[in-house]
Amino acid sequence: MQPGRPYPPPQPAPHPTMHRQGQPRTRSRVRWVATVPPGTHVRRRGPAPERYTGPPSYPVVPRWGFPSVVWRWPTAVPGTASGGPVSPQRLHMITRNVVTVLWTLAGLTAIAAGAEIWRYVLLVRSRDSALDRGTVGVSDAFVLAFSLLAFVLALFAVAGTVWWLFAARSAAADAAGQDPPRSTWQVLLGTLVPGPNLVLAGPVLAELEHAVLGRRADQRPRPSRLVLWWWAAWIVNGVLLALTVGWRMRDGVQADADGVVLSALTDLAATVLAVLTARVVSRLTRLLAPADEGLPRPPSVVNVEGAPDPPRRTRPATAPR
Repeated sequence: MQPGRPYPPPQPAPHPTMHRQGQPRTRSRVRWVATVPPGTHVRRRGPAPERYTGPPSYPVVPRWGFPSVVWRWPTAVPGTASGGPVSPQRLHMITRNVVTVLWTLAGLTAIAAGAEIWRYVLLVRSRDSALDRGTVGVSDAFVLAFSLLAFVLALFAVAGTVWWLFAARSAAADAAGQDPPRSTWQVLLGTLVPGPNLVLAGPVLAELEHAVLGRRADQRPRPSRLVLWWWAAWIVNGVLLALTVGWRMRDGVQADADGVVLSALTDLAATVLAVLTARVVSRLTRLLAPADEGLPRPPSVVNVEGAPDPPRRTRPATAPR
């Protein structure tokens, strides 16, 4: 045992006796501290590292792991619910699908208009001479097939455009930090109900363009020329469609011929409307969610100039041809 450093080494204390002038002598107080002698402490060794024996093996195929999908933004996955604002990726995805359907619809309606014009030409020729039965059958098949395909695809185009409209309204309202100017039922009334949609569809689209351009909420919307042309094509198409349906109910040869002309005009108006709708959707999407030029894009080889010919080995004489 060693004495602590703070105190002097102990001194032998005699039996308490009387000191000078009759005062008793006190003992010195000492604190003893126990320490381990140097060199006696042994460090514990950790476990030795195991030797690498190869990759792990399992008796059965493991059922855990990451999903086999590429990385993407969570809100851009189709079918996933998101409580946040509409992301630019999702808006671009909706726009791409809607524009594809609209351009396909424009092609079908153009072919249907051509089939109706061909039928009218055959009707004019039938006034002076008989027509071939096969030619009339082919004409009727073209009119029926493309009219039916255009009608079915028009339903998908309307549904997709309304879907894009609500997504764009939500994104524009979130970007401006304010509520949309119209409620959901007013938008549905102004786009889907025949009659009121001819009057309200234009203001709904003009309000969307007003919000996308970042103008003040108390300012009156002033639609662009593209939106005005779309509104005019929308009204003309609706009026021609109603007139064609009503004219088809009349009897007589002249009524049938007039119905063919009205059907051709309706198909042409639908073609113009589909093209203008695709342009409006693309323009407003670019303004609302412009593409990020800083994102890396996969390189592609456009052209190779001045490159030497690749080396080619000499063909053996015994090689089969």
